[in-house]
Amino acid sequence: DLHGRVWKVENGKIYWKRHSPILFPVVGKLKKNQTIIGGRTYEMPQHGFARDLEFEPLTKLDNFHSYMLKSNKYTLSRYPYDFELYTTYRIDENKLTTIYKVINTGITNMPFGIGGHPAFKIDIEQLKKGNYYLEFEEKEEKLHFLYLVDGLIGTEYAKVINLNENSFKNDAIIMKGITSKKVSLKNKEQNKTILTMDFTDFPYLAIWSKPNAPFICIEPWYSTADNVKSSGVFTQKQDLIVLKPKQTFECKYTVEFF
Repeated sequence: DLHGRVWKVENGKIYWKRHSPILFPVVGKLKKNQTIIGGRTYEMPQHGFARDLEFEPLTKLDNFHSYMLKSNKYTLSRYPYDFELYTTYRIDENKLTTIYKVINTGITNMPFGIGGHPAFKIDIEQLKKGNYYLEFEEKEEKLHFLYLVDGLIGTEYAKVINLNENSFKNDAIIMKGITSKKVSLKNKEQNKTILTMDFTDFPYLAIWSKPNAPFICIEPWYSTADNVKSSGVFTQKQDLIVLKPKQTFECKYTVEFF
């Protein structure tokens, strides 16, 4: 609708130039924005390069859109692996499912990270009042929070569920060790659920926004940024997925809107 389009344009110029980027072949930031693969140093931007490249449309139906990104000269200069990356969006009534599929089309094992970064519209005044909160499906007793130091990972243990305009002053809130498979964004003043995300099998969940921006990102990740003590060697990163030649990896997350 018109209002939705205006919101996208305004947010693209004022707050954030993205809406739902695909994080591949890394999630988060690498130390010095570099990584070492096969003894050679490669430049890699935060969250990888897929979010800045154009995908080829494959299928476009009313409730099903599918796109593909293939390795090319540009990607190989930053990540020396041949791949096909597919992303599919499927709508079922009030649910949106995002599916990622990665195929190793090369002749060597391919390590990579992948994640989602969808933004959801919220009321900034309600955020300032502290009325938004995240509620997990189950009681979380081993929730492990990671904090960012210059974009890199440190560690502390805490429980942060309530959200307000100061929640993201130190960048994203990254969680690991989550027992639940679902998380809901709720408004306590209005006593309602805004959305519920099913992130089954994703080991990390991040939440993030820009100061005074009318959106919040709820991000299911398979891996995360380099540790502050990282060696810089790509294959030594934690939680990478490794595909053998011709192997396929697939994952998905579903958001139910209310």
